[in-house]
Amino acid sequence: MSAPRPGLGAVTRGRILFGGDYNPEQWPEETWHDDVRLMRDAGVNSVTVGVFSWSRLEPRPGVREFGWLDRLMDLLHEHGIGVVLATPTSAPPPWLGRLHPETLPRDADGRVEWWGGRQHFSHSSAVYRRHAAAITEDLAARYAHHPALTLWHINNEYCTADWGDEAAARFRDWLRARHGDLAGLNSAWGTAFWSQGYGDWAEVLPPRHAHYLKNPTQVLDFKRFTSDMLLECYTAERDIVRRHTPGIPVTTNFMPLWAGQDAWRWAEEEDVVSVDLYPDPRDPHGAQHGALVQDMTRSQAGGPWMLMEQAASAVNWRPVNRPKPPGLNRLWSLQAVARGADAVCYFQWRQSRQGAEKFHSGMVGHAGEHGRAFREISRLGAELARIAPEVTGRPSRADIAVLHDWHAWWASAHEGRLSTRVDHADLLTTWHRALWRAHLATDFAHPEHDLGAYRMVVVPQLYALTDRAVENLVGYVRDGGTLVSGFLTGVADQDDRIREGGMDARLRALFGVRTLHEWWPLETGETATTDAFDGTLWSEEIDKTPDAVAEAVYRGGDLDGLPAVLRTGRAWYLSTLPAPDALRDLLASIARDAGTGPVLAGLPADVEAVRRGDLLFLLHHGRGTVTVEVPGSHRDLLTGTVHTGTVVLGRYGAAVLAP
Repeated sequence: MSAPRPGLGAVTRGRILFGGDYNPEQWPEETWHDDVRLMRDAGVNSVTVGVFSWSRLEPRPGVREFGWLDRLMDLLHEHGIGVVLATPTSAPPPWLGRLHPETLPRDADGRVEWWGGRQHFSHSSAVYRRHAAAITEDLAARYAHHPALTLWHINNEYCTADWGDEAAARFRDWLRARHGDLAGLNSAWGTAFWSQGYGDWAEVLPPRHAHYLKNPTQVLDFKRFTSDMLLECYTAERDIVRRHTPGIPVTTNFMPLWAGQDAWRWAEEEDVVSVDLYPDPRDPHGAQHGALVQDMTRSQAGGPWMLMEQAASAVNWRPVNRPKPPGLNRLWSLQAVARGADAVCYFQWRQSRQGAEKFHSGMVGHAGEHGRAFREISRLGAELARIAPEVTGRPSRADIAVLHDWHAWWASAHEGRLSTRVDHADLLTTWHRALWRAHLATDFAHPEHDLGAYRMVVVPQLYALTDRAVENLVGYVRDGGTLVSGFLTGVADQDDRIREGGMDARLRALFGVRTLHEWWPLETGETATTDAFDGTLWSEEIDKTPDAVAEAVYRGGDLDGLPAVLRTGRAWYLSTLPAPDALRDLLASIARDAGTGPVLAGLPADVEAVRRGDLLFLLHHGRGTVTVEVPGSHRDLLTGTVHTGTVVLGRYGAAVLAP
């Protein structure tokens, strides 16, 4: 039996990691000494090094230039700053693409993605993998025993797809492993439609540019394949560094709610789950978006997690990039800590003066140490150090689970669907937002996970479900759980084959749907009026079973008198999307009946309350001043102030209350 892997606690040791990506190769070495001085002033205790350094480490094939990195690692260690050492394989040097053009990916139209940006590698290229392994091997061997090394960071934001010939060959191998033979493939893909039957494996290709709609299951399998090939790249490098440093944990950074990776599967292969998070400071729902990503990442980690990247102020990739107003960076950072983050880090330390991201903010911006961004960073660093001993490692728990599955998302996104207005990620966000506005704490879970610990399980939409997932949901309700499901759930199986009756028969029985006659998608601005609320986006023509209760009924139009919301015992089915306030109120009511409710009663609308262990985080997302009633006496870890009965929070104010 193998020894348990080290996790984030092996790195934090009672601290909250605070720092960010450090790219010193962009600066003369005399700047490094100024950097470490400022890092110490700001309370930085961890930096990520080497993410985009391949051409500096290997300027020509087989040549290694580690001297600069040796000096940097030594300098950081001398100043008490730990290093998250990255493998540089997300941005291969130009010589690799020039000498080995087969390492460059091709898009669905056959166009080559050239060097000059980043992520220009084919995940299926044997040559790329060999060179990536070689630089990783030498990096791990050289720094395995360096005292500054605390954590390995593999590659960066895996997001590359490839439709080229080498990827096509690997795709065929992957399909053989999944479907066995061509008969299994033809059955899974439904190739009897449009004369697509395959008689030779050489005919099977990635879903390249086509005249009309592509085979949806071919597209679905290609998305699965892409996630798996990128995961192979990650695990290959991970296994190298683990061999050299078995006591050092390994991570790679997810992008928030990214469609290209099955993050449930990926999280199983990480010692530390980390994510990059960039809510738009102009977005009135920015805080809720952050909460969603934080809840999902904590759930993938099963405990404390790492905020690998966020922006100190503005980013550079939106049409209009506004800075974070004073106090917002602090507030959103504390929100991440409240939801289980034991590391709060940024891209990047010092704002670049050249290159594609010179307008992306840094912890030290173009204004330098006298700029507002650095002053706020320094304040936050001091506060995180102050609260860390009483925060790190503490668990977070919720009574409600929101179900999400990448395979269901991929299957639902086919271009030939009934409504392009129905989007899995948008629905997930809408339902989470309703729960967040009702001040209900949530985890995320996979539909095949053990759900027994939750009083209530919410399914915004799971278009495609395996038999195992269906039986899991049915069993959850049978065992006393409360299930609330949105429309278009259980419509298809794992191969995007429509279930007989338009919804899995077991789910129809569970929800009290006798017959699903027709789906009725709604146009932009169109509503489906019910006797309880206005429905949006979707409606359905359904008959109920005698034992089902119609909790809401359509009024007017073609569906007049038919059920809009069905309940059978503890199982609820919504055939439309209630307007935001109605969805919030409905979920809050169902939660009360399930025996759960807000973390703190009577909260002002702009205040979020989050429990982490026995600590209570109060986060004010408004610009005015509010008074929050908190029964009892509590000590604010941020200020040392003792509050009795009430806490006053100013603009973007926060409190971390200990009993």
